[in-house]
Amino acid sequence: MKKDPELDCPVPAQGPDLRPVEGAEADEELAVLGKAIGHPARVQILRILVRKNACVCGDIVDELPLAQSTVSQHLKVLKEAGLIRGDVDGPRVCYCIEPRTLRRLKALIGGL
Repeated sequence: MKKDPELDCPVPAQGPDLRPVEGAEADEELAVLGKAIGHPARVQILRILVRKNACVCGDIVDELPLAQSTVSQHLKVLKEAGLIRGDVDGPRVCYCIEPRTLRRLKALIGGL
């Protein structure tokens, strides 16, 4: 992955996602992603990251009425689901949206 200096976040490889949006595997994938966005705070975090394109945990905490430890837990859930990336940059972690997974989620929902 190459770095985009303006975003301070790796630019993911582009290309079409040819996986089916129906079937047992797609249903499981949609359920996992749906669970990850199943909390309003996690939806807010995704919106913040989409809007900013790059963010450190402190910036997210400043925008939400939640404790830093709670925000960190929500970030962990989103990262485990593949919706965001967290890249270590010295003493901080830069969280970024994972656009390919977000597009996949949209496609899976569209397949309903």
